[in-house]
Amino acid sequence: MATEHLGDRMGRLRRLAGLTQEGLAERSGVSVDVIRKLEQHRKHSARLPTLHALAKGLGAELTALLGDPPGVPSSGETEPPQLVAVRRAIMPPLFAPPAEPTGVEHLSLPLLRAELADGWTLYHSAGFGRLMEALPGIITDARLLAAVGDAEQRAAGQAALGKALQLGGHLAIRLGKTDLALSALERAYAAAGQSSDPLLAPMVSNSVAWAYQRQARLDDARNLAVHAADGVERECTGTAEGVRVWGGLLMSAATSYARSDDYETANVMMVEAEKAAGRLATLPPPAEGRLVSVFSRSSVRIERVRLAVQHERPEEALALAKGIRLSRDTPPSWRTWLLLDVARAHTDMGDAPGAVRALQSLRRVAPGWMRHHTLAVAIVSDLWNGPTRPPGLRKLAEFLGGAH
Repeated sequence: MATEHLGDRMGRLRRLAGLTQEGLAERSGVSVDVIRKLEQHRKHSARLPTLHALAKGLGAELTALLGDPPGVPSSGETEPPQLVAVRRAIMPPLFAPPAEPTGVEHLSLPLLRAELADGWTLYHSAGFGRLMEALPGIITDARLLAAVGDAEQRAAGQAALGKALQLGGHLAIRLGKTDLALSALERAYAAAGQSSDPLLAPMVSNSVAWAYQRQARLDDARNLAVHAADGVERECTGTAEGVRVWGGLLMSAATSYARSDDYETANVMMVEAEKAAGRLATLPPPAEGRLVSVFSRSSVRIERVRLAVQHERPEEALALAKGIRLSRDTPPSWRTWLLLDVARAHTDMGDAPGAVRALQSLRRVAPGWMRHHTLAVAIVSDLWNGPTRPPGLRKLAEFLGGAH
């Protein structure tokens, strides 16, 4: 497949940093043997804590090392007009004269929130192209609603603006534009402070923590998630919305611990989160669940599977995955992660047919997400270079960019 090998990206970044393999080993704490095997294509992947250490040693973002995602060029080429429009919506021109409010009579908060919910559905379905086209208008309309009406109406508009900018931040992360994401999320947090939604700021904090993780700022991500979770736990866990936001933050903090190579602490936190998710069955569901953090027993178990895979515990991962009952509101993106991690675990166990079956399921369930995940390419590459090529592997390779 045409996707660049992890070892090639690492070697290029290492040379740009003026480091030898031994120098990178010293700066990252990763053995020179692992570095050499990756660069020589004798090893196709590494544990996520190892990747974070390598990124830190290279002075690069984790996304630069992973080459994830491939959706938008990051080589200095001109960005597509759709992304430019998203940038302009998130960060309006500094010295442009303020526009006269127009079309207010055609706007309504319920309509805008419905558009926002549809936007999040597009995001979770990997409809990034369609979302780039829709998002500038959503952000513009939200800014308008946040600026007109009485204080209560403006506060509700600010809540919608915060969710729109948070969505822009998530989209930017998926497109490999982490700095744009943080700009969007900083603006989302400011809107949350002027909004009528006490859970919006913690939700945005969770998004910021994710952006920090992508930049290998694991301490910053963990501290932010823990601080926000503590605030929600004190004041807002009497509703399903509050439990979902608190649980999402707890999972985020656990992920940061895991990526810092503290799997035991992460696992304790994830078990606590899974117990808390059981409370959701006793509470009235959110009025619009698509605008609240993803958190359920399914999502916690999916994240536990992922952390086990990333820490090279494939047997544990498969045991955790066995018998998962996905709730109806589990987004396609989360289903994708589960199937990818199951495929990775089967690959690590030497069960190539099992890995192919999981990838075939993924192709049926979420072909768009599969194309956006470099992990899918890495798994198929490992299987292709393995001792046997089970039936169905060639078609998967061709789907992801062509067989060798």
